[in-house]
Amino acid sequence: MASYNKVILVGNLTRDPQMSFTPAQTPVCEIGLAVNRRWRTPDGQQKEEVCFIDCSCFGRSAETLNKYMRKGQPILVEGRLHFSSWEGKDGSKRSKHRVVIERFQFLGGGQRGEGAPASAGAAGGGSDEPPMPDYDSEAPAPGGGGGEDIPF
Repeated sequence: MASYNKVILVGNLTRDPQMSFTPAQTPVCEIGLAVNRRWRTPDGQQKEEVCFIDCSCFGRSAETLNKYMRKGQPILVEGRLHFSSWEGKDGSKRSKHRVVIERFQFLGGGQRGEGAPASAGAAGGGSDEPPMPDYDSEAPAPGGGGGEDIPF
């Protein structure tokens, strides 16, 4: 039987990123994401619901998230669902789904704060794929030619 585990979300951070390290000193960044859904009922009323999702990111991507993101900023994350279960202090069984971020994209480039990137860029994730480059919109595209040779 085939299986597929992919999550793509766009939302706003509910808190500042929280950085920690595994025993092997791998960086781990935890973020909370709020994703809103708005719709209109058949009788014309506006409704809204918010879904709060905990997300984790590892390695260099974790350091990038921690450096550039702050509470309230928008982000697109792509990753996979991970299920954890444990026993609580009172002996009860506990469980939780979280998103393990593999790639992300900074959104809302006009919100610069201290340490924020000058432009909304792309950052790679914890997968084997190389990170997407962050090209300056003022600079010529890779491969030379400032765009004059575009055939359309």
